Amino acid sequence: MPFTYEDVGATRDGRCPPGFHPLHVRTRIGEGQDVFAAAGRALMSWDLHRALGVTITTDAPEATPGADVTVGLGLLKAPCRVVWTADEARRTGWAYGTLPGHPECGEEAFVVDRTGDGTVWLTVTAFSRPAKWYARAGGAATRGFQHAYARRCGVVLRRMCEGLED
Repeated sequence: MPFTYEDVGATRDGRCPPGFHPLHVRTRIGEGQDVFAAAGRALMSWDLHRALGVTITTDAPEATPGADVTVGLGLLKAPCRVVWTADEARRTGWAYGTLPGHPECGEEAFVVDRTGDGTVWLTVTAFSRPAKWYARAGGAATRGFQHAYARRCGVVLRRMCEGLED
């Protein structure tokens, strides 16, 4: 299936294509290498998303470019494909883009990074616009839900990493 938008991979550079709504939420997770490693594992293995209470349907044991994944929340199913991953000394993450059937059109990235002072952060970056009538009808409430979801990602990941600080 083709992606439902043209600028595939734009989140890697933090770009928001014209006509899309941007999202950027950064949450402090903790400090130290152990927190960074645990946060990266939880993110790459889909465990963070499962801990959020959404269903993840995929054949890929971890986020890998080209892996198809369907995120489910109740009856809502959102098909996506991983467009890029990062596995660096101080940065781990991935992004997926929307496929036909997704209520939104766009891309969302989840990146864990460790700054020079050892602080570990989760950054959720996205650009989107409605693809289905009910997403359009939701208007600002739909964008509010997206922001709340991104903030919840940080809260849940921080909780998953509690007690691991150096």
